[in-house]
Amino acid sequence: MSEAEKTDVLLVGAGIMSATLGALLRLVEPNWSITLVERLDGAAAESSDAWNNAGTGHSALCELNYTPARPDGSIDIAKAVNVNEQFQVSRQFWAYAVENGVIPDVRSFINPIPHVSFVAGEDNVGYLRRRYDALVTNPLFGSMEFIDGPDEFARRLPLMAAGRDFSEPVALNWTQDGTDVDFGSLSRQLIGFCAKQGMATLFGHEVRNLSQNSDGSWTVKVVNRRTGRKRTINARFVFVGAGGGALPLLQKAGIDEAKGFGGFPVGGQWLRSGNPELTAAHQAKVYGLPPLGAPPMSVPHLDTRVINRKSWLLFGPFAGWSPKFLKQGKVTDLPFSVKPDNLVSMLGVGLTEMGLLRYLIGQLLLSESARVESLREFAPTAKDSDWELDIAGQRVQVIRKAKGKGGVLEFGTTVLAAADGTIAGLLGASPGASTAVPAMLDVMQRCFADRYQGWMPTLKAMIPSLGVQLSDEPQLFEEVWAHGTRVLKLDQPASGVPDIAGTSTDAGTGHSTTAATV
Repeated sequence: MSEAEKTDVLLVGAGIMSATLGALLRLVEPNWSITLVERLDGAAAESSDAWNNAGTGHSALCELNYTPARPDGSIDIAKAVNVNEQFQVSRQFWAYAVENGVIPDVRSFINPIPHVSFVAGEDNVGYLRRRYDALVTNPLFGSMEFIDGPDEFARRLPLMAAGRDFSEPVALNWTQDGTDVDFGSLSRQLIGFCAKQGMATLFGHEVRNLSQNSDGSWTVKVVNRRTGRKRTINARFVFVGAGGGALPLLQKAGIDEAKGFGGFPVGGQWLRSGNPELTAAHQAKVYGLPPLGAPPMSVPHLDTRVINRKSWLLFGPFAGWSPKFLKQGKVTDLPFSVKPDNLVSMLGVGLTEMGLLRYLIGQLLLSESARVESLREFAPTAKDSDWELDIAGQRVQVIRKAKGKGGVLEFGTTVLAAADGTIAGLLGASPGASTAVPAMLDVMQRCFADRYQGWMPTLKAMIPSLGVQLSDEPQLFEEVWAHGTRVLKLDQPASGVPDIAGTSTDAGTGHSTTAATV
């Protein structure tokens, strides 16, 4: 075996998290050596790939699970505001990266697509109205509209209106300035930038083991999956951004912070259509309410996607199941992840999450026609022949210890970092990719505490609102929003999507539409 190669930073996994951290570190420390190790032969081929996720620029504009009703009927918007604040950080960095040549092709990764919440039934319409009233006074949600008129509904969403019985009340929260994001394209461009700036890239290589040395550095054992050749890398800092593969690697590293954590894999499936008549009749991301008793990740939505400059429609997600932690993983991933320190957590979730188990079983038993039937709640005239089933990526939901419960299942994103700051990793799923920039800034602050303050002037140049809540600074929000909109070309029609004329509300039309400005 050859002598250990040395690197300042080792990134494990070539998805959006490693790509983002690599770019940020390259910009603040241009002289550091960075090495990227990816087990597959291409970048962003797992969860970050455009077909493996929803592509929603998650900013809580349309996701109803971020705005739960309290027992008294009022709406809790705290999580929605927090998610939106995080997305604003990502959006500002992307704008900086486009302006400064880090991301050369803006239109291949981000497009303007309205974000819409959709409900039916009198009680749900009341909830959506209260949600609108609670959000619209916040500067981050000031452009939201409330729509409950059938004529305006049909004008905005022709596909969803066709064949609909409007005797049941329906309503929308409509935000024109949502986005569709191709996180695969974004990841590849960020990795391309880092590679041009000297980052070593090892595709088709798998990390098999990690051990810490007495000086705090890490010895990482890597194998070429094509040739079997082994190599050893010595890294001062390791980031494990390997999606579902992160937990097993953090367990191998043996850090205390990973003890007690478990993971539960859930697969995803979509109905997909590229029929031009359908894509022309639906140009929005429309999120509904989850079925009664279903987990937050099951929120149904009918989405416009822009992938390789072509417009598509996706509906789902439908859950699948496999013990694999990655789409291209191993069936032994789940059983091998059970350790003495997380056994109680895993068993605890198994006993308390019977609703999730019932949901998964029900999803696995769905026929093709049953999936299309659920689509008809959104698009009543949907035909089976227009849609095909597409397999999305694997998500590993975080299981963490909880006092008195053994373990609880979490549906967010968790950053784990060793106390000495020499290794960190990211677990979990949505809104993950959309909040990659604040998540990686969190890693930088926790793992490079001695340098972070020195980086602040550079970071503030990239992200003017860093350290500030934009909800409390409406003028700053307007400035960074307008700048980002121009640089990211979000004031221009989406690629491959026909422009919808007159989507803004016309005064005096008589439609039941409400818009507020702050």
